[in-house]
Amino acid sequence: FQRIMSSSSAAITLSNGVKMPVIGLGTWQSSPAEVIAAVKASVKAGYRLIDTAAVYQNEEAIGTAIKELIEEGVVKREELFITTKAWTHELAPEKLEGGLRASLEKLQLEYVDLYLAHMPTAFNDDMSQHVASPVEDVWRQFDAVYKTGLAKSVGVSNWNNEQIGRALALGLTPIHNSQVELHLYFPQHEHVDFCKAHNISVTSYATLGSPGRVNFTLPTGQKLDWAPAPSDLEDKNVVALAEKNNKTPAQVLLRYALDRGLAIIPKSVNISRIEENFNVFDFTISQEEIAKLEESKISQRLFLQDFMAGHPEDAFANERK
Repeated sequence: FQRIMSSSSAAITLSNGVKMPVIGLGTWQSSPAEVIAAVKASVKAGYRLIDTAAVYQNEEAIGTAIKELIEEGVVKREELFITTKAWTHELAPEKLEGGLRASLEKLQLEYVDLYLAHMPTAFNDDMSQHVASPVEDVWRQFDAVYKTGLAKSVGVSNWNNEQIGRALALGLTPIHNSQVELHLYFPQHEHVDFCKAHNISVTSYATLGSPGRVNFTLPTGQKLDWAPAPSDLEDKNVVALAEKNNKTPAQVLLRYALDRGLAIIPKSVNISRIEENFNVFDFTISQEEIAKLEESKISQRLFLQDFMAGHPEDAFANERK
């Protein structure tokens, strides 16, 4: 992987030739009102990638922000890279194209730049029942929507290596991107190496260790109980490297992922934090410094996606044993 130094032009070339910016705005947990301001601030700060998902329930607001930015002449559509994801009920047989068209309508777009299977598990509409649709059948649907031109690139999220291998074995449209939980305390080296061997780009979510996850509430208002986890941001080696480079611990963790050749989508609705997260192109972290950061040897998945438990395509079944 090349060392990434320039800012808004920094991109990874996907296997289909599409250029994906290496840094984008994550929008999980961003309410519609918050996300309009966040998208506008991020694009004005230099971001060109916006990452959302059907299940985030903010595609409509993001579409409004994009439309206003284009109308104001801040950016052109072709300069933006918009990622959205199909939720579990949209992975059921014959549901994917309808799900993508619904997302496009909300986003007010004719196409998305990247469409991901948010999970490998298909469910019915209210998630009360598993749908035993193997990942091969899910990927056949992604191959079909890619060929319509509604998505310029297609990929997966929260799939394991074996599932990706089964999809690739079909010989259809290749997987262009894998978006996974990846941070200093869950570095995912095996997955990154697997994807690199198959020419699949990798996007890291929760790159900062997702400190905001503890505030997450379900639509019912219920808060989730999160298992205790050490903080990547408080790691002594991260703090020391931040001081050395006159950067924040968050910027060090973001740069750590960039210097491993990954794309990142840090989430924020705070304008100064959005700008801070983008200000990571004036320093690098060497391979020796990466090794020093990884001395902790901590490997702890924060998002086990417990709703997948018992599904025949549960990606993390081996980790639940």
